Amino acid sequence: MKFASLWFLLSLAACSGTAPVVERSGAVFGAPLVVGPSDHVVVLEYEAWFGPKAENFSDAEAMPLLQSADMKPFGGGYDSADPHVIKQHVDWMRYMGVDAAMVDLSNNVGCIFSTGPPSPRYCVAASRAFRANNRAILANDAKLYPAWTALRTNLKVIPFLGCQDLRDVVRDPAGKSGFQKAIEYFGGLMGRYPGLSVVYGGHPLMLVYLGTPASPRIIQRCRAVIGMHAFAQRYTFRFLTGYLDSQWPFWKSPSQHPDGPIEIAPRYGFWSWVDRYKPAYGIYPTYSTVPGNPTRPENFTVSIAVAGRKGWGCPQPRYCVDASLRYGHTPSMYVTLQSFMKLAAQLQPTFLIVHQFNEFTMADEGWDAQTSDDIEPTRLPKGWSYTAVDAVHIAVAAYRRVAPSP
Repeated sequence: MKFASLWFLLSLAACSGTAPVVERSGAVFGAPLVVGPSDHVVVLEYEAWFGPKAENFSDAEAMPLLQSADMKPFGGGYDSADPHVIKQHVDWMRYMGVDAAMVDLSNNVGCIFSTGPPSPRYCVAASRAFRANNRAILANDAKLYPAWTALRTNLKVIPFLGCQDLRDVVRDPAGKSGFQKAIEYFGGLMGRYPGLSVVYGGHPLMLVYLGTPASPRIIQRCRAVIGMHAFAQRYTFRFLTGYLDSQWPFWKSPSQHPDGPIEIAPRYGFWSWVDRYKPAYGIYPTYSTVPGNPTRPENFTVSIAVAGRKGWGCPQPRYCVDASLRYGHTPSMYVTLQSFMKLAAQLQPTFLIVHQFNEFTMADEGWDAQTSDDIEPTRLPKGWSYTAVDAVHIAVAAYRRVAPSP
């Protein structure tokens, strides 16, 4: 199917509130998705960050197509708790063919779960507004569980928690850290909605973001929280950090010359959250292997645009020469995604992460439609319309032919 016809179908879907569904997932409604080492699942990184009391789109690189009435006073955009928005996101995810979404609460967990007056001991900005903003994101995440259940979707939820600095692991007067409380909170949601979980290694899967670059001291503290409370007996944890291509101490062979995908040392158990790929500049993506099986990739992450080694803040020309940008010769040619997916087809990991659906913040992810790695449909002329969901739809469908769903 050509891009133009896909855009037409999706435009009709946006008007009617439905989307054409091309489901290739092996998951079923009402039951957890049980994943084994030889299975292949596709996971979309997803943020339910937005709403009147949380983030808005004031610094977004493009304005999303979806709009919520209660966001008009805040410059437009949508509220992540809006039932129409939730349904449309589910329809788009099903159209792209993903199995699960990693729902992002990776920032400021120490602050979110702190008690008493906001304190710099737990909050990077010790204000009530900052904590309320982050707690609104937590509430949006929690609302997905009953909302997705009501929609009877076969999509699953993987909690994506954060343990990035000492604020997340320092204990409160009651003896609990924010990271501990986050695990307990999402453990409660998974217990109430078991059919939305992804089970891996015999337990529901939780992902933990360690920040970029990862600190060995913080890693040790995060693992200590899990060990102290025997959480590993109830949940399977995997730890993520970004730009592992530049974090060579964690490579299986730290002194290797990068001339292909870089394997991460299995003892760390890291998954890549966002990676770079541009062979002309010696930038290669990373991958992790299944514990006990060094020939079997466990995780691989693909993106549709990635910053260069120094981010986007480089002098003229506008983009760093080692950056991997979204478009090729035409806005329908997603060259970076295509390059990543070729390697994904060769590696066939157990978990393929697609980074990312809707962060919409101006960090090193980009400042316009060429540099952004967001997928969600946006408004023209500054956005990319439906081209990204179409590109992921086509790429995942091709990947399924070589790596079928469980």
